[in-house]
Amino acid sequence: MKNLALIFASTSLVSISANAATVSIRADEWFPMNGEPGASKPGFMIELAERVFGDAGHTVDYKLMPWERALDSVRKGDFDCVVGAYKDDAPDFVFPEEHWGLDNTAFYVQEGSDWTFNGYDSLLTQKVAVINGYAYGEEFDQLVKENPQVFQGIGGNDALEKNIKKLEAGRVDVLVESPSVLAAKMKDMGVTGFKRAGDMGEPSKMYIACSPAKESSKDYVKLVDEGTAKLRESGDLEKIMANYGMTDWK
Repeated sequence: MKNLALIFASTSLVSISANAATVSIRADEWFPMNGEPGASKPGFMIELAERVFGDAGHTVDYKLMPWERALDSVRKGDFDCVVGAYKDDAPDFVFPEEHWGLDNTAFYVQEGSDWTFNGYDSLLTQKVAVINGYAYGEEFDQLVKENPQVFQGIGGNDALEKNIKKLEAGRVDVLVESPSVLAAKMKDMGVTGFKRAGDMGEPSKMYIACSPAKESSKDYVKLVDEGTAKLRESGDLEKIMANYGMTDWK
C-alpha cells in the first residue's frame, strides 16, 4: 500500500507539474492597479493575478511595457495578458466576467487655473496631455484623433510622469488621468498644486484581459472568475485592497 501511495503521489506531482504554466503579464505602470515588478506593493491587480494563478499551480511573469506595445504584443500572442484594461482598449481580447475594479477619468489643471470642464468643446481652447494607446471612450478618442493641435499624446513607461511635468511647467493646460493613479504618482514624485477640473463620465470597469491568439486565454479568464470569487469569499480580496488604501469594488 505504501508503494502504491508513493506511486500515486509521484504521478500526481508529475500531472500538476505538467499542467503548470507561466502566465506572462505586460502593461505600463498604472499604480495602484499595477506598479513596479518585484516591489513590496506591485499593484493590487498583480497581487490578485499572483493569487488567482498561483492557487491553480501557475506562476506569473510580470514586466512593464509601454501600453501600445503591450496591447500589440499580447494581441499577437507574444504574451498572455494585460492588466488595467477597459473593454474599449482591446475589444478583441478575451475578458473574464469578473472585473477587477472601477475607474473614472478626470481633467486636472494647475491650482491657479480658472478653466473647468464643460463638455468636450471646452477642451478645444486648451493644450491637453493624454497617453498614446489609452482608450478614453469612443467620442473622446475621436476628438483626440481629429484635433492633434489640441491633444498632446505621449507613450513609454514614464508617460504619466512626463505629462505631470508638462502640466507643472505650463507646457500643457489640462492633464487627463485616473484620479487614483494620478494621486499615487504625484505623491511618489512629491508634486502638488493641481486641482480636479471635471470628470469625463461614469466609472468604467477594469479587467485583466488575455490574448485572442492563444487557446489558453479561455482557461485563464475562467481561473480569474473562479479565483476572484474565492478570494472575495475568504476575505483575502479585501485584505489585498486594504494594502493599497482601497476597498472591494462590489
